Amino acid sequence: MDRPITTLFMLMSVDGKISTGAVDDLDVDKDFPKIAGVREGLHQYYEIEQTTDLWSINSGRVQAKMGVNTKKMPNKTPVSFVVIDNRHLDEHGIQYFCALSKKFVLITSNAEHPAFQIKEDNLHIIYQKELSLEDALRKLKSEYGCERLTVQTGGTLNGLFLHEKLFDYVDIVVAPVLIGGKDTSTLIDGNSLYSQSELSKLGVLKLQECVILENSYLRLRYEVIH
Repeated sequence: MDRPITTLFMLMSVDGKISTGAVDDLDVDKDFPKIAGVREGLHQYYEIEQTTDLWSINSGRVQAKMGVNTKKMPNKTPVSFVVIDNRHLDEHGIQYFCALSKKFVLITSNAEHPAFQIKEDNLHIIYQKELSLEDALRKLKSEYGCERLTVQTGGTLNGLFLHEKLFDYVDIVVAPVLIGGKDTSTLIDGNSLYSQSELSKLGVLKLQECVILENSYLRLRYEVIH
Protein backbone atom coordinates (compact mmCIF):
# COMPACT_ATOMS: atom_id res chain seq x y z
CA MET A 1 0.00 0.00 0.00
CA ASP A 2 1.36 3.42 -0.98
CA ARG A 3 -0.43 5.23 1.86
CA PRO A 4 -0.67 4.74 5.64
CA ILE A 5 -3.05 2.21 7.16
CA THR A 6 -5.86 4.34 8.58
CA THR A 7 -8.16 3.91 11.57
CA LEU A 8 -11.13 6.15 12.27
CA PHE A 9 -11.14 6.58 16.05
CA MET A 10 -13.96 8.63 17.55
CA LEU A 11 -16.24 9.09 20.53
CA MET A 12 -19.92 9.22 19.60
CA SER A 13 -23.39 9.07 21.11
CA VAL A 14 -25.69 6.10 20.57
CA ASP A 15 -27.35 8.04 17.72
CA GLY A 16 -24.00 8.72 16.07
CA LYS A 17 -23.41 12.34 17.11
CA ILE A 18 -19.85 13.56 17.68
CA SER A 19 -20.92 16.91 19.13
CA THR A 20 -23.55 17.91 21.68
CA GLY A 21 -25.08 20.52 19.39
CA ALA A 22 -24.89 22.53 16.17
CA VAL A 23 -22.78 25.46 17.43
CA ASP A 24 -19.09 25.57 18.32
CA ASP A 25 -19.83 26.38 21.98
CA LEU A 26 -21.27 22.87 22.32
CA ASP A 27 -18.68 20.10 22.33
CA VAL A 28 -18.44 16.58 23.77
CA ASP A 29 -15.07 17.24 25.41
CA LYS A 30 -16.50 20.20 27.30
CA ASP A 31 -20.05 18.96 27.85
CA PHE A 32 -19.86 15.22 28.56
CA PRO A 33 -17.98 15.80 31.87
CA LYS A 34 -21.00 17.83 33.04
CA ILE A 35 -23.62 15.13 32.38
CA ALA A 36 -24.44 12.60 35.09
CA GLY A 37 -24.53 9.09 33.68
CA VAL A 38 -22.07 10.04 30.93
CA ARG A 39 -19.14 11.59 32.79
CA GLU A 40 -18.51 8.52 34.94
CA GLY A 41 -17.23 6.36 32.07
CA LEU A 42 -15.73 9.08 29.88
CA HIS A 43 -12.19 8.45 31.11
CA GLN A 44 -12.17 5.15 29.20
CA TYR A 45 -12.25 6.93 25.85
CA TYR A 46 -9.21 9.04 26.74
CA GLU A 47 -7.37 5.99 28.07
CA ILE A 48 -8.00 4.11 24.80
CA GLU A 49 -6.95 7.22 22.85
CA GLN A 50 -3.51 6.98 24.48
CA THR A 51 -3.01 3.59 22.79
CA THR A 52 -3.76 4.75 19.23
CA ASP A 53 -1.24 5.30 16.42
CA LEU A 54 1.78 7.60 16.75
CA TRP A 55 0.41 9.62 13.82
CA SER A 56 -2.93 11.40 14.16
CA ILE A 57 -4.83 13.51 11.62
CA ASN A 58 -7.25 16.22 12.72
CA SER A 59 -9.17 19.14 11.24
CA GLY A 60 -8.29 22.74 11.98
CA ARG A 61 -11.93 23.59 12.66
CA VAL A 62 -12.23 20.93 15.36
CA GLN A 63 -8.91 21.93 16.93
CA ALA A 64 -9.85 25.61 16.97
CA LYS A 65 -13.15 24.62 18.60
CA MET A 66 -11.10 22.82 21.27
CA GLY A 67 -9.17 26.02 21.97
CA VAL A 68 -5.67 25.42 20.58
CA ASN A 69 -5.47 29.05 19.44
CA THR A 70 -5.52 30.22 23.06
CA LYS A 71 -4.18 27.27 25.10
CA LYS A 72 -0.84 27.54 26.84
CA MET A 73 2.00 25.71 25.12
CA PRO A 74 1.97 21.95 25.82
CA ASN A 75 4.74 19.53 26.60
CA LYS A 76 6.28 17.58 23.73
CA THR A 77 4.74 14.16 22.97
CA PRO A 78 5.98 11.25 20.82
CA VAL A 79 2.95 11.68 18.54
CA SER A 80 3.17 13.31 15.11
CA PHE A 81 0.12 15.38 14.24
CA VAL A 82 -1.36 16.21 10.85
CA VAL A 83 -3.94 18.99 10.59
CA ILE A 84 -6.06 19.86 7.56
CA ASP A 85 -6.75 23.58 7.76
CA ASN A 86 -7.31 26.64 5.60
CA ARG A 87 -8.46 29.36 8.00
CA HIS A 88 -9.14 28.13 11.55
CA LEU A 89 -5.65 27.93 13.07
CA ASP A 90 -3.78 31.15 13.82
CA GLU A 91 -0.09 31.59 14.56
CA HIS A 92 -0.53 30.52 18.17
CA GLY A 93 -2.40 27.39 17.09
CA ILE A 94 0.43 26.42 14.74
CA GLN A 95 3.04 27.02 17.45
CA TYR A 96 0.91 24.92 19.81
CA PHE A 97 1.10 21.93 17.48
CA CYS A 98 4.82 22.44 16.86
CA ALA A 99 5.36 22.30 20.63
CA LEU A 100 3.12 19.24 21.00
CA SER A 101 4.28 17.14 18.04
CA LYS A 102 7.26 15.04 17.12
CA LYS A 103 6.50 16.10 13.53
CA PHE A 104 3.72 18.52 12.63
CA VAL A 105 2.36 18.44 9.08
CA LEU A 106 -0.16 21.05 7.95
CA ILE A 107 -2.25 20.28 4.86
CA THR A 108 -3.67 23.48 3.37
CA SER A 109 -5.04 25.05 0.20
CA ASN A 110 -4.50 28.56 1.57
CA ALA A 111 -1.31 30.08 0.17
CA GLU A 112 -1.51 32.82 2.82
CA HIS A 113 -1.92 30.52 5.81
CA PRO A 114 -0.04 31.91 8.86
CA ALA A 115 1.95 28.67 9.03
CA PHE A 116 4.05 29.87 6.10
CA GLN A 117 5.44 32.64 8.34
CA ILE A 118 6.63 30.22 11.04
CA LYS A 119 10.07 28.62 11.10
CA GLU A 120 10.19 25.47 13.21
CA ASP A 121 12.32 22.40 12.51
CA ASN A 122 9.39 19.99 12.95
CA LEU A 123 6.87 22.02 10.89
CA HIS A 124 6.10 20.69 7.42
CA ILE A 125 3.49 22.00 5.00
CA ILE A 126 1.71 20.11 2.22
CA TYR A 127 0.22 22.78 -0.03
CA GLN A 128 -2.50 21.73 -2.46
CA LYS A 129 -4.53 24.03 -4.70
CA GLU A 130 -7.45 21.70 -4.06
CA LEU A 131 -7.60 19.18 -1.23
CA SER A 132 -6.69 15.64 -2.28
CA LEU A 133 -6.70 13.30 0.71
CA GLU A 134 -5.28 10.48 -1.36
CA ASP A 135 -2.27 12.51 -2.52
CA ALA A 136 -1.73 13.87 0.98
CA LEU A 137 -1.72 10.38 2.49
CA ARG A 138 0.79 9.20 -0.10
CA LYS A 139 3.10 12.08 0.81
CA LEU A 140 2.71 11.37 4.52
CA LYS A 141 4.04 7.87 3.92
CA SER A 142 6.68 8.53 1.27
CA GLU A 143 8.10 11.80 2.60
CA TYR A 144 7.48 11.62 6.34
CA GLY A 145 7.48 7.91 7.14
CA CYS A 146 3.88 7.66 8.33
CA GLU A 147 2.92 3.96 8.28
CA ARG A 148 -0.24 4.00 10.42
CA LEU A 149 -2.57 6.95 10.94
CA THR A 150 -5.45 7.56 13.38
CA VAL A 151 -8.18 9.72 11.86
CA GLN A 152 -9.98 12.09 14.26
CA THR A 153 -11.38 14.72 11.92
CA GLY A 154 -14.91 16.14 11.83
CA GLY A 155 -17.95 14.66 10.14
CA THR A 156 -17.40 16.39 6.78
CA LEU A 157 -13.79 15.27 6.37
CA ASN A 158 -14.72 11.81 7.66
CA GLY A 159 -17.22 11.72 4.79
CA LEU A 160 -14.43 12.43 2.29
CA PHE A 161 -12.29 9.65 3.76
CA LEU A 162 -15.25 7.27 3.45
CA HIS A 163 -16.27 8.10 -0.11
CA GLU A 164 -12.66 8.06 -1.32
CA LYS A 165 -12.18 4.59 0.22
CA LEU A 166 -9.42 5.75 2.56
CA PHE A 167 -10.56 4.03 5.77
CA ASP A 168 -9.09 0.65 6.69
CA TYR A 169 -10.41 0.26 10.25
CA VAL A 170 -13.03 1.88 12.46
CA ASP A 171 -12.66 2.03 16.26
CA ILE A 172 -15.60 3.69 17.99
CA VAL A 173 -16.31 4.36 21.66
CA VAL A 174 -20.06 4.76 22.19
CA ALA A 175 -21.24 6.93 25.08
CA PRO A 176 -24.59 6.10 26.72
CA VAL A 177 -26.45 9.19 25.56
CA LEU A 178 -28.86 10.29 22.82
CA ILE A 179 -28.30 13.79 21.41
CA GLY A 180 -30.44 14.26 18.30
CA GLY A 181 -30.63 17.28 16.01
CA LYS A 182 -30.39 17.11 12.22
CA ASP A 183 -27.77 19.89 12.18
CA THR A 184 -25.53 18.30 14.82
CA SER A 185 -22.37 16.67 13.44
CA THR A 186 -22.39 12.91 13.12
CA LEU A 187 -19.61 10.39 12.70
CA ILE A 188 -19.90 10.68 8.91
CA ASP A 189 -21.34 13.82 7.31
CA GLY A 190 -20.51 15.41 3.97
CA ASN A 191 -22.36 14.87 0.72
CA SER A 192 -25.32 12.50 0.67
CA LEU A 193 -25.87 9.84 -1.97
CA TYR A 194 -28.67 10.31 -4.50
CA SER A 195 -28.58 7.27 -6.77
CA GLN A 196 -28.05 3.52 -6.61
CA SER A 197 -24.99 3.97 -8.83
CA GLU A 198 -23.28 5.58 -5.83
CA LEU A 199 -23.79 2.65 -3.46
CA SER A 200 -20.17 1.61 -4.07
CA LYS A 201 -19.20 4.57 -1.87
CA LEU A 202 -20.69 2.91 1.21
CA GLY A 203 -18.28 1.53 3.79
CA VAL A 204 -19.12 -2.09 4.53
CA LEU A 205 -17.71 -3.26 7.85
CA LYS A 206 -16.66 -6.56 9.40
CA LEU A 207 -16.89 -6.62 13.19
CA GLN A 208 -13.62 -7.49 14.88
CA GLU A 209 -14.50 -6.85 18.50
CA CYS A 210 -17.32 -5.58 20.68
CA VAL A 211 -16.21 -4.69 24.21
CA ILE A 212 -18.63 -3.81 26.98
CA LEU A 213 -16.89 -1.11 28.98
CA GLU A 214 -17.80 0.26 32.40
CA ASN A 215 -20.70 2.66 33.00
CA SER A 216 -22.68 1.51 29.94
CA TYR A 217 -19.99 2.48 27.39
CA LEU A 218 -19.18 0.28 24.38
CA ARG A 219 -16.14 -0.10 22.17
CA LEU A 220 -16.78 -1.28 18.61
CA ARG A 221 -13.89 -2.24 16.35
CA TYR A 222 -14.37 -3.00 12.64
CA GLU A 223 -12.36 -3.74 9.54
CA VAL A 224 -13.52 -1.86 6.44
CA ILE A 225 -14.13 -4.29 3.58
CA HIS A 226 -12.85 -2.72 0.36
